[in-house]
Amino acid sequence: MIVTVLRNRRVVCELACMLAATAVLAAAASCVESASAALWCVAAGAACALLFAAFTARRHAEIARLTAEIDDVLLFGRSVDFTSCREGDVEALRCELGKVVARLARTTEQLTREKRALADAMADISHQIRTPLTAMALTLPAFEHADDARERKRLVREVETLSDRVAWLVTSLLKMAKVDAGALTVEHAPVRVGDVVARATSPLAAALDLRGVRLEVDCPYEASFKGDARWSAEALENIVKNCMEHTPAGGRVLVRAAEDALATRIVVEDTGAGIAPEDLPHVFERFYRGTHGAAHGGACGTTSEAVCGAVQETARGTTSKAVCGTAPETAPAPAHGAASEVACTSEGFGVGLSLALALVSAQGGTLRASNAPHGGARFEMTFPKLVV
Repeated sequence: MIVTVLRNRRVVCELACMLAATAVLAAAASCVESASAALWCVAAGAACALLFAAFTARRHAEIARLTAEIDDVLLFGRSVDFTSCREGDVEALRCELGKVVARLARTTEQLTREKRALADAMADISHQIRTPLTAMALTLPAFEHADDARERKRLVREVETLSDRVAWLVTSLLKMAKVDAGALTVEHAPVRVGDVVARATSPLAAALDLRGVRLEVDCPYEASFKGDARWSAEALENIVKNCMEHTPAGGRVLVRAAEDALATRIVVEDTGAGIAPEDLPHVFERFYRGTHGAAHGGACGTTSEAVCGAVQETARGTTSKAVCGTAPETAPAPAHGAASEVACTSEGFGVGLSLALALVSAQGGTLRASNAPHGGARFEMTFPKLVV
């Protein structure tokens, strides 16, 4: 090791300077005192040089060992051992490198999880988009062979509905991607709850009438919060639409708001079957499929078998409202979390509630799901006024 150290030009220069200084001191001592004093200076200088060489060799050995550990980390994924850390500049460097390695390991794990999640998301997206496209592809031959004008018009409307569903899915996914990337522009201005509710429910008026679901609104005029009116209305619209789709004919969807010194809360309740307990923790997950087939929010999306079966019935000349995106009027609303071919065929893709959560969270609010005391689903949007 000492031979290796002596090959270092910087170490050789330092030793040469030390020996030169020792020679000068020895010469001065010989002139001033005696030859014995000069010998003592030479001996002291030689001892210092040997100690310097020994300490330098030890430091080089530590650095070489640390270099080998770094190579193991880079080549074999091993970690730096913290138990051997002692005092000294080399050990301090070892500790810092250990921190860097630990941080890189966590980053690698996070990237691996994100890569796996991205692959799963891409698979879910391709499946969700492929399902209505398959239905469209099966509907077009029926349209080509249909002779009746009313039948052709109905098939055209079905294709338009399916294309609208695909467009809505793509738009929602792009919005969620912007939220995830932090590229969504969110305002923090005073917003009146009444204006948000009106903006959210007005596009659903026709759908509510067709389904026979009553909408009730109980919002104080003076209730307000700081946020983004447009994104808040879109989040609320997704929630109300979700509740509407899981409420049977003759039921109701209630939207009420309350304001206090701490927060403004907007609560949406329906009179459907509620959310299955095992599905409740996963309601806001993208493309979540409930343990019993369909979680609240149409998370089941559209199954290929159900859609293809419905379209084949259409091709034979029978009417299938499931493909059009509306459940039969005589059929009861499916239970939240219960299996239902109509629910899986008619409801959404499982991104509405996920998008609502992302939009509310981007404004600093919270969104929670639960079951109301009367048995229906309950969603609560909270916009805090004070951040503790």
